[in-house]
Amino acid sequence: MLIASDLELRVGARLLLEPTSFQVGPGDRIGLVGRNGAGKTTLTKVLAGEGIPASGKVTTSGTIGYLPQDPRTGDLDVLARDRILSARGIDEVLRKLREAEQKMASDVPKIRDQGVRAYARLEERLHVLGGYAAEAEAASIASSLGLDQRILTQPLRTLSGGQRRRVELARILFSGADTLLLDEPTNHLDGDSIVWLRDFLKAHQGGLIVISHDVDLVEHVVNKVFYLDATRSVIDVYNMGWKAYLKQREADERRRRRERANAEKQASALQKQAERFRSKATKARAAQQMLQRAERLLESVEERTVERVAKLRFPDPAPSGRTPLAAEGLSKSYGSLEVFSGVDLAVDRGSRVVVLGLNGAGKTTLLRLLAGLEEPDTGRVIRGHGLRLGYYAQEHETLDTDRTVLENMMSAAPDLPEVEARRVLGSFLFSGDDVDKPAGVLSGGEKTRLALAALVVSSANVLLLDEPTNNLDPASREEILSALRNYRGAIVLVTHDEGAVEALQPERVILLPDGVEDLWDAEFTDLIALA
Repeated sequence: MLIASDLELRVGARLLLEPTSFQVGPGDRIGLVGRNGAGKTTLTKVLAGEGIPASGKVTTSGTIGYLPQDPRTGDLDVLARDRILSARGIDEVLRKLREAEQKMASDVPKIRDQGVRAYARLEERLHVLGGYAAEAEAASIASSLGLDQRILTQPLRTLSGGQRRRVELARILFSGADTLLLDEPTNHLDGDSIVWLRDFLKAHQGGLIVISHDVDLVEHVVNKVFYLDATRSVIDVYNMGWKAYLKQREADERRRRRERANAEKQASALQKQAERFRSKATKARAAQQMLQRAERLLESVEERTVERVAKLRFPDPAPSGRTPLAAEGLSKSYGSLEVFSGVDLAVDRGSRVVVLGLNGAGKTTLLRLLAGLEEPDTGRVIRGHGLRLGYYAQEHETLDTDRTVLENMMSAAPDLPEVEARRVLGSFLFSGDDVDKPAGVLSGGEKTRLALAALVVSSANVLLLDEPTNNLDPASREEILSALRNYRGAIVLVTHDEGAVEALQPERVILLPDGVEDLWDAEFTDLIALA
């Protein structure tokens, strides 16, 4: 189904993957894992035909369904239902059927006959594509992903970013593609939808490569693991499930450490013996041979470089008044779709607020209103004395994808000396030529790191955080949870991550779409994964 031959990947001069060959056949459900920035997203783009390798080639047979981290949604005026149906071309057939029906109702015999002939031809085409049962199938997939009939009848532009991403996922799954390439498919899904997706992927008869930091998903779905090792620029292939992979990889690491220690011990003995021989002219050649053998011993075992983790500490908040941010009577609608109304909020200095609600309830929209990126239909946002706002957007809209990593940092803090900006970027694993890369070529995890780095230099006293742990590997996720615990400013948090809410230790909760404010209680924890 998919064959990679001597595939080499580079970003600029940086080597991501040495020439590598592998194949994905029917029934292969592969979990592609590795640290943020290792090249997972770059690899899937190349496999999908949307990126060009430095060398080698990808050969495919059958169809490919590719869900990138930042999916394109096409014409935003298209209905969500038609976007899903377009995966099989059914939307166009239905549109032409409606046109044929109009002609059939004409009083002009010639036009009416044209309509009859076109309708018969189009009905046959619809039958080939799966008929009206295909529409029901699409609706079922959409419903399982939390997209009800009301949402399906809305134009894409009226939907939230999370809803549009679920429309794209539904489109890919409905396509019936032979091989699926899915990059973080559980982003924006609630708990029930994730369970359904696990079962769907486990039953998929074709090939599958999935990138996901959802441990439950990979544990239940994958039967092979490709570990992309950023320190060696290679793929380690494990023909086993997730739990067995974790045990095997741990055993491999122990074996490599033993081999390295033994090699270093033997090489040290040879080097000491060579030093003793070196003073004797008759032993000089033997000494040289011993040194060469010591070098070969060290080269024969892999030296594992410890993978670095971004060091994250949110800024010390700038001084502010007692209530730096508040809102009164906020409402927002898109067309005829009311998102929420009557939302009141007071964010006091150092307070902790979590926003909960089902997908589409308006959580992201509320943060955008508070950040001043959108205007409410009614009500107002009140910026208090000394407010310095930091906004983390789940779709990374705050980043200018045409500007470099360094330019994005400098725009976030114009008065920051460049040397300090480079230092902070280095702590977020952007070093050397990495700072000159356009933000648009970064992976989802790298964009997350850059957006968080911009917050670090902002001295914000109110942080609006929208799904800040999405796309992060476990080590990086722990860093941001630690930063949440230690930050002394105010935070308004939207998340599906129970660990993030636990780290936040919220005092209050806003429930959308009703806008009800309440004191935080542990009973709300059950709503987080459903939100």
